[in-house]
Amino acid sequence: MNRHFFLSLIFLSLIFLNLFGCEQKTSAPAYQWAIPEGFPKPQVPSDNPMSDEKVALGRFLFYDTNLSANQTQSCASCHQQPHAFAEPLKVSVGSTGERHRRNAQALVNIAYNKTLTWAHPSLDSIELQMLLPLFGETPVEMGITGHEQTVLARFNNGHYQTLFVAAFGSTEVSFNKINQAIASFVRSLVSFTSPFDQYAYGLDDNALNESQLRGMNLFFSERLECHHCHGGFNFTQSTSHEKQLLDRRPFHNTGLYNQGNSYPNKDIGLAEMTLELRDNGAFRAPTLRNIAKSSPYMHDGSVATLADVVDIYAAGGRNVTQGDYIGDGRQNSHKSPFVKGFELSESEKTDLLAFLNSLTDQAFLTNAAFSNPFVSSQNHQALK
Repeated sequence: MNRHFFLSLIFLSLIFLNLFGCEQKTSAPAYQWAIPEGFPKPQVPSDNPMSDEKVALGRFLFYDTNLSANQTQSCASCHQQPHAFAEPLKVSVGSTGERHRRNAQALVNIAYNKTLTWAHPSLDSIELQMLLPLFGETPVEMGITGHEQTVLARFNNGHYQTLFVAAFGSTEVSFNKINQAIASFVRSLVSFTSPFDQYAYGLDDNALNESQLRGMNLFFSERLECHHCHGGFNFTQSTSHEKQLLDRRPFHNTGLYNQGNSYPNKDIGLAEMTLELRDNGAFRAPTLRNIAKSSPYMHDGSVATLADVVDIYAAGGRNVTQGDYIGDGRQNSHKSPFVKGFELSESEKTDLLAFLNSLTDQAFLTNAAFSNPFVSSQNHQALK
């Protein structure tokens, strides 16, 4: 997404609020977060407080292909629960078949995210970010623009009227309500029951085996320096919550490419927005929670496995020797100082990968509360 498109997004958001209103149910019981005792709560926009009813409505909308103009895709098409709400494609494909530039990020604990998407410092709320897949035209994802009334009419049925009344106190359907409900559901996707969590926060000394413990020590060592970009309880720098409001710089050039000391023109990352040379090739460090389930990796899905990721960091970047993007990323002068390379034995690599696998939360990947609520294809078809 370039600066011109971001300005269009701001304009679109203003139109969105004017056209579709700011409906909000004013009173609701306090939402109970499924987070460990003592953990800080995520920050939530004051105009869209969490509620069980909005989460329930948002879950249906998230999985409903009626939300795309041509009824071929839902949010869940690119954000699939078994893959930590990412998808096993290098880059996403929109509802019209348009191939995108970037890999779909996992939706894990994004209620805690300070910034969203791969390379945008100002997209700091789920509500704002969601305007892109819903209404964006470059690229097209859900393709609603130009079909707004047709899409809204699909939710004027008894099933959704009941859900809208529960969530907002009215049967009236609007894109503002749809936006707020889906944002609420996505915020509810929290993951804190991995073996690592059981060890670190559940005080279960047996939750990690010896290999995973050795890998954990490597991960947090100054020798590997992984934790500098993937730190904190959410394993990412881009974190904000009620006790930590300041954001560290979460964007990094990891030395994947080097074409004339630049990343490929098709995607130069953060520099598209800031126009600063130092930001060429800088992308947001994603959370490592459930990372073993969200392959392929990097902003363009160009790295197939976690083992490959470790090899690239061990080498201090990637040397591309064939194809369209030949160049030695290790020599990119904009590369993060933390990607300096390191020596790693095969047994140490095995231990590090074992630790990364300990961040997999099987309960999150199978949680029925996050799953497709349409009990059958016939039921789903009846709502179209």
